[in-house]
Amino acid sequence: MLNCAPSLRIIDPPMKSLRCSLWVVLVVAAAFAGCHSRPQATTDHARTFPGVANKDVTFFSSALNQNMQYRVYIPENILLGARLPAVYLLHGCGTTFRDWSNYSDVGAYAADGFVLVMVDGTCSYYMNEALSPKDRYEDYFVRDLIADVESRFPVRPGRESRAIVGVSMGGFAAVKLALTRPDLFAFSGAISPAIDVPGRSFSWRRWSQSMRFRIIFGPSGSDTRVRSDPFVLVKSASPDKTPYLYVTAGDQEPLLPPIRRFTTLLKARNYAYEFHTAPGGHDWSEWDQQIPGCFASLLGHIPHDSPR
Repeated sequence: MLNCAPSLRIIDPPMKSLRCSLWVVLVVAAAFAGCHSRPQATTDHARTFPGVANKDVTFFSSALNQNMQYRVYIPENILLGARLPAVYLLHGCGTTFRDWSNYSDVGAYAADGFVLVMVDGTCSYYMNEALSPKDRYEDYFVRDLIADVESRFPVRPGRESRAIVGVSMGGFAAVKLALTRPDLFAFSGAISPAIDVPGRSFSWRRWSQSMRFRIIFGPSGSDTRVRSDPFVLVKSASPDKTPYLYVTAGDQEPLLPPIRRFTTLLKARNYAYEFHTAPGGHDWSEWDQQIPGCFASLLGHIPHDSPR
């Protein structure tokens, strides 16, 4: 992790220019912008569903060298020896993994014979960060967390039994991982994905966000940023190997224009995908309405034995 309170001795004699002083302020602020500060704690009120249990897990991630948490929805009654497919749920930046259970009805789909895993990604975009090598959030997810889930719960291992679904930041990660790690998942759902983040130019209006993106993805135009850009990756990834992509967004979604541009590229290269819009913007009231359509598609692509 970046040190959120860097120890800097700033000497600013009168002869220093205003420009130099401003630069020092920006450097200090940039250090704070790169920190993965947790959202302020809110009341945890996980929704409950008939025939479904929920459980919180703490485990040690070797990639991050710290304990991490995740939440699981799982059927209450599982046949002895049964193994279930897993759906990994990725949250947005500035929220927590518990938002899936607190603000949506996604847990109901565990009753269809799935283990639903809510993954904590802070505000990392689930990336191995370019300028903070200790923050290896992709490795933590695809190596440590998946291994812990498959050792702790009756989960069926292998690509064909795994799906990934994300909102906003998590939607970006769902697409990026579908294109770069097609061996891991058979289905990728992206709800309001922040698909254009690596391609965004520096903005003084949103300088703190821009500095955070720099730490995560690297400087503008860098190889690390290019290698993380779905608009670049979609041109070189193999459509035949990429998981089925389900993309959806509200008709008032601020990210809708780049999402449309991205799905145009999916169509041009013959990826297996579908794209939908529905009324709404960039919030859980819209995302919860999009979940049924996403899971209807997921149920058709991930083999499962529904107890219903």
